[in-house]
Amino acid sequence: MAIIVQKYGGSSVADTEKIMAVARRIVHTVQQGHQVVAVVSAQGKTTDSLIAQARAISAHPPKREMDMLLATGEQVSIALLAMAINSLGQPVISLTGAQGGIMTDTQHTKARIRVVDGARINQELEKGQVVIVAGFQGVTSTNDITTLGRGGSDTTAVAVAAALGAEVCEIYTDVDGVYSADPRIVPEARKIGEVDYSEMLELASLGAMILQPRAVEVAAIYGVPIHVRSSFSENLGTTIKEVNVVEREIAVTGVASDENCAKITLVGIPNDVNVLYHIFSSLAVESINVDMIVQAGTTKNITDLTFTVTQEELEPTLNTIAKVQGEQDWQVICDENVAKVSIVGAGMMTNPGVAAGMFEALNNENIPVFVVSTSEIKVSCLVPRPDYQRAVRACHRKFGLDSAK
Repeated sequence: MAIIVQKYGGSSVADTEKIMAVARRIVHTVQQGHQVVAVVSAQGKTTDSLIAQARAISAHPPKREMDMLLATGEQVSIALLAMAINSLGQPVISLTGAQGGIMTDTQHTKARIRVVDGARINQELEKGQVVIVAGFQGVTSTNDITTLGRGGSDTTAVAVAAALGAEVCEIYTDVDGVYSADPRIVPEARKIGEVDYSEMLELASLGAMILQPRAVEVAAIYGVPIHVRSSFSENLGTTIKEVNVVEREIAVTGVASDENCAKITLVGIPNDVNVLYHIFSSLAVESINVDMIVQAGTTKNITDLTFTVTQEELEPTLNTIAKVQGEQDWQVICDENVAKVSIVGAGMMTNPGVAAGMFEALNNENIPVFVVSTSEIKVSCLVPRPDYQRAVRACHRKFGLDSAK
């Protein structure tokens, strides 16, 4: 029998009715002759509620204790889902991340999975049971609970699928697949039937909130096919796998957007690579991800440096920069009124002029561009936040994604 890993997000198990619907779907999958491992997130907005409670007590709660708190959300979900499946007559067991063999590093609230020991899960599957594993959480080598950051249940599911040699990892969510743009911004956006790992990784990293980027990385490394589909229908969704096409007719697969960013400019810093190293290594120590780095205005002795971070990491970024700056005479300028718009497509490698087309689309809408970042398969532009939705629609039209087949 093939093993199928199914991941259910918070909206899929938000209430009793939805939990029973998920239970019936899992039992139906078993009845089709499969062994099922379900990875489950906390219900609805549970994680947000727990964070709010913590911050009502302390503005800066200890990260270890935050993990102790946040991990409880998934434990509620797995227990309730196990009860629902049991009520349908299907043998089932729920496991925490630690019980499921999810071993992580020691970076609290942003841990990374080091290894999945699938022995316990396999034992339970051999007994004919459905196994439900708490997503988003794991345990260190010293038995401290950790959490994996926003979207971490996706990574749990893919890592478990890789460890078990699963046939597929199905990601069930409240949308029915990956779209060429956010349908809330572009009503004409189309569902993509199949997308390459590299394209999905860029889309996820650039603001498409379907999958955690780390989950796509793990899937690509271990060759785990992912099927993103809706919890609320039987429709096929989007398959994410390695796609071998020598030349693609469509240069751009999708348009991603991210308004959860802030632009920081350091004016008048010493034009010295050691200073750059000190800045970015200090940010790395704090696990702050930096994006869209641009150095400009360089003279012999000084330069200006611009980069972006997420809104959540803005305060710790500014605090870290202040420590690095010390008594040095820099000027730190912060702009939170920005958003990132990106076009993504493996076809860019064989279709010249794609970047020019994006700039043309933005120019026709009189949308200024502050920062540009590129790779082989993406072009990202930082634009004023009030204009970003218009920018997404303009790029979507420019590359014919409304009508692409």
